[in-house]
Amino acid sequence: MPHGRPAKRRRLTPPIDDSLTSETVKSSELFARAADWDLEQKYEQRSRGKKNKESTRLPIKTAEGRIQRVQENAAGFEDDSDSFLGSGSDGEEASETTETPPTDAEPVVQIPLKQQILIAKEEIARLAGFLNEDPEEHAGSFKKLAQIGGPDSPVAVQKLSLAAQAAVYKDVIPGYRIRLYKDEDLGTKVSRDVRQTRQYEHALVTGYQAYVKRLSSLSKVRKGDQDTLALRSVAISCTCTLLLSVPHFNFRTELLNVLVHEFASREATPDFVKCIETLERFFAEDEDGAPSLEAVGLLTKMLKVKGYRIREEVLNTFFHLRLLSELSPQASTRSERSDDISKLHGKKVKKEKFEYRSKKERKLAKERKAVEKDMREANALVNYEEREKIQSETLKLVFIAYFRILKARIPELMGAVLEGLAKYAHLINQDFFGDILEALKDIINQADAASKGELELQDEDTPTSHELDGETVRNRTRESLLATQTAFTLLSGQEVSKAASSLHLDLSFFTSHTYRSLYPLGLDADIELGPKSLRLPDPHSAKDSEKPSNRVNVSTPILLLTRVLASILLTPSQPPPTFSTASFFKRLLTVSLQLPEKSALAVLSLLAKIADKYGRKIEALWYSDERKGDGVFRGESESIEGTNVLATGSGVWEMELLRKHFCPKIREQAMAINKTIAGLNR
Repeated sequence: MPHGRPAKRRRLTPPIDDSLTSETVKSSELFARAADWDLEQKYEQRSRGKKNKESTRLPIKTAEGRIQRVQENAAGFEDDSDSFLGSGSDGEEASETTETPPTDAEPVVQIPLKQQILIAKEEIARLAGFLNEDPEEHAGSFKKLAQIGGPDSPVAVQKLSLAAQAAVYKDVIPGYRIRLYKDEDLGTKVSRDVRQTRQYEHALVTGYQAYVKRLSSLSKVRKGDQDTLALRSVAISCTCTLLLSVPHFNFRTELLNVLVHEFASREATPDFVKCIETLERFFAEDEDGAPSLEAVGLLTKMLKVKGYRIREEVLNTFFHLRLLSELSPQASTRSERSDDISKLHGKKVKKEKFEYRSKKERKLAKERKAVEKDMREANALVNYEEREKIQSETLKLVFIAYFRILKARIPELMGAVLEGLAKYAHLINQDFFGDILEALKDIINQADAASKGELELQDEDTPTSHELDGETVRNRTRESLLATQTAFTLLSGQEVSKAASSLHLDLSFFTSHTYRSLYPLGLDADIELGPKSLRLPDPHSAKDSEKPSNRVNVSTPILLLTRVLASILLTPSQPPPTFSTASFFKRLLTVSLQLPEKSALAVLSLLAKIADKYGRKIEALWYSDERKGDGVFRGESESIEGTNVLATGSGVWEMELLRKHFCPKIREQAMAINKTIAGLNR
C-alpha cells in the first residue's frame, strides 16, 4: 500500500449500530437496509456541498489543434469528510470528475398565462378581502394591490388590477376630502388611534394618487397594438367610474383632465361616447356647483386651445348643467330660510337687540361659530349665496364659449350654440341683447343666401351647395329656426317697458323671415325627423356615410316652428297686429294641407289657440262682409304686407278640405275652429 494520505470513502447511509461501523456490508444485506436510507437528506447535503468554482486556468491546444479548457482538480475543494456524506472511493471520485459540468445559468421556467391570471385573481381577492374587512389594519394592501398589475405584468393581469383598484377605492373612500399629511404631521406625538387613522389616510391618499397617475398615463396612449388600446379603454372606464362615484374626493382635477383629453379628439370612438355620457351624468348629479364649475373651466380652456374645432357632442353636455333656473333656492340654515321668506314678502328683517357680553363670553361665541362653520363644511351644506355665485361663474364661461363660436362661425357647431342660447337666453344680461340679435340676423341672411344659391345650382344641373366644401354637416333651415327661436326667447321673462324704452329691440326681421319660410317648410319631407333619426344612406352619394347630415340638435323642424309661431302670435305682453294675425292664420291653413298627419295636427292645435284668443281679428276670413281690404289677395307674396289677406279672393276654403281629411282628429280640430268663430256672432 503506498504511503501518503489515504483515499476518502463516501458513506452512503448513517450507521445503524456502532458495532457494525467497521464491518463491510454484504450485497445480500444491501437492499434489506434500504428502508433506513435518508435519500432526501443525502440529496440536500450533496447539492449544498457542491460548489461550482470558476476555472482560472488558460485553455490549452491539443495535438490535433483543438483548443480545450482544462478543468480544476477536485483537490482544491474544501474537505467534507466531517459531513454526513463523506468522500467516496477513487472510482466514485473519478466518475464525478468526468461528468458534464453544470451550465452557468439554469433555464427559467415560464408560467403559463392562464396560471398567472389565476394566481393574480386569487391574490387580488385576498387583498380586496382584507381591505373590505378592516382597511385601517391592512393599509399596506393598497400598495400591494397596485404592484400586482405592474408594467411588466401581462396585459390581462394589468386589466384585473386596474378594475379591482377602482372597485376597492370606490368602496373605501370616505365622504370627505383628506388633506395630504406632511412628514412632521406623521411624526408628531399623538394617541395611538389618531396615529393609526393618520397612517391609514396617508396610505389611502398616496395609493389613490399613484392609481390616478397610472390611469392618466394609460389614457394618453392613442397609438399601439391591440393590447395597449384595450388597456387604455379599461383605464378610461375606471376613470369614469371614479368620477361618478367619488367626485368630492381628492384629485378630481386629474380625473377630469382624462375626459377633457379624450374630448380633444374628433373621432367618435366608444371611449369618446362613454366620456360624453359620464360628463352628462356628472353635470346632472352635481348639487354643489363647484365640480361643474371646474369641469366647465377645463372644457372652455380646451376649446380655446383647439380653436373650437371639436365635435358637437361636447357642447351638448352644457345642456345638462343645473344652472340658476333649475335649482330651488334652499338655504342651509333656518335663519337664512326666514330671511329669504321675509325678502319675498317685502318685509324688513328686524335686527337683533344688542346684548352685553363679557370678554370670555365673546371668546366662547367666536369659538362656537368656528366649530359650526367646520360642521357645515363637514356635512357638505352649501350656502345658497355661494351656490348662486358659483353657478353665475359657470354660466359666464358657457356664454363666453357660445359667443366666441358665433363670432368664429364654426359650421358644425352653429346648431348646438343656437340651441344653447335659446335654452339659457332668459339668463343673459340685457346689455348683450343687441350684439346677439345682430349675430342671429347674420346667420339668417347667410341661410337665405345659401338657399338662393342652391336653387341656382339646381337649375344648372350641378351639385347642390350643401354638398360642396364639406357643408353636409349643416342644415341652414334648422339654424334659421333656432336663430329665430333664440331671438324671441331673449325677451321672454323680461319687462316690456325696459325692452321697449331702453333696449329698442325690433324683432320684425325675424317675424318676416318666419312668414317667408312657411311654404318651404310645408314641403320639407324631413319636417318630422330629428337630426338623430335613423336614415338609410343615399346609394348614389359619393360619400358612404352612415351618420345623418343634420347633427345640430335633437328638436324636429315642426317642433321648432310651433315654438317660434307661439312666440310671435301668442305672447301676452306683445299681441300681434290684426293684419299679421290674419296673414299667418291664412298661410298656416294652406301649409297644413301639405303636412303629414302629426304635423298638421300640431299646426291646427296652434290655430285653435289663435282663434280662441284673437277670434275677432281673423273673423273677416270667414265672412266677406267684414273685409275692408282693397285689391287682390296675393298668397305667394314673401312679405306680410304684400299678401293683402283681407282683400277679395281670400277665405278659408282650406277648412272645407280639412273637414274631409282622412284623420279623424284633424277633422275634429277643424270643426272645433269653425265652432269657435261661429260662436263669436251669437
